[in-house]
Amino acid sequence: MATVVVTGVGRYLGAHVAARLANDPRIDRVVGVDAVPPGGPGPSEFVRADLRTAEITRVIADARADTVVHLAIATSPEGHSGGRAGMKEQNVIGTMQVLAACQQVPTVRKVVVRSSTAAYGASFRDPAVFTEDTEPREVPRGGFAKDILDIEGYVRGFRRRRPSVQATVLRFAPFVGSPVDTALTRYFLQPVVPTVLGRDPRLQFVHIDDAQEVLHRSVVEDHPGTFNVAGPGVIMLSQAVRRAGRVAVPVVEFGLSGTAALAKSLGARGLSLDQVDLFVHGRVVDTTRLTKEYGYTPRSTPEAFCDFLRVHRLGAVLGRDRIAAAEQALLDGIRRVRSTVGGRDGAR
Repeated sequence: MATVVVTGVGRYLGAHVAARLANDPRIDRVVGVDAVPPGGPGPSEFVRADLRTAEITRVIADARADTVVHLAIATSPEGHSGGRAGMKEQNVIGTMQVLAACQQVPTVRKVVVRSSTAAYGASFRDPAVFTEDTEPREVPRGGFAKDILDIEGYVRGFRRRRPSVQATVLRFAPFVGSPVDTALTRYFLQPVVPTVLGRDPRLQFVHIDDAQEVLHRSVVEDHPGTFNVAGPGVIMLSQAVRRAGRVAVPVVEFGLSGTAALAKSLGARGLSLDQVDLFVHGRVVDTTRLTKEYGYTPRSTPEAFCDFLRVHRLGAVLGRDRIAAAEQALLDGIRRVRSTVGGRDGAR
């Protein structure tokens, strides 16, 4: 195999996938592309480029890339000066430019694109288990899920225009693992975890190491198509909160987004609409196609979540001061509710 170009190497997943590929003797050259260089392990070569411009075409052409691995997908507006608009530009416009480059450069024979199980959405109309052929029953509310639908739409168009190029789309469940730091993982690290009253959704995760293994195999082996990538089995939200040693505080659904203010004060930044819907309805995907095609089974969802917890224990991460702050915030909230109810009763 000649040259592999990996986008998104400024973040953990892209950097470590590029580093693994660079250490594989079957690959001659790995070129990493991003607006910022990797902070640790990374590719053998790095090119600073803005994926939202046609500059990526020059990078892929100059490298005479055989394979392009597109991992520059933002899951939240964090880190973008343009907020949600900047996130959408990176995800949608960036993917459009990368695929346009792959269409123009004749040496490209394989494209691997990071996607997400958020493509299925999360609603009360969902089936018990999603397969790769299941269409979303409701248009997702969250920006990230909408971006994913646009990204996969561009990939379908690319497949029609360049049928000779193998295109692999990997729909990853939310990542967990010791190095993972996302809004979702921070949700489980709060001393007080807001949950939806009357709901106990089924959740699936994938360990970040398993995600890297699947991406690696997608490059060095041929697996065209779309695949769900998740740990087998499920974990209920209530189980996850208990195993994390946290305190669940049930709130009505419309209040969960407001409760994110409490989460932010405790060190976890706000929940997106994608995550709110996930914690209301849950989402489970079938991974039979992945297991048969790749001959690889990621560690189970409960096992992946437990590995995440082993590193992020309550006392080690939060400390006594933050626990006390959580307890005080909870007591203050209870006092406010009692005060409001008492005021209403007195006015009658």
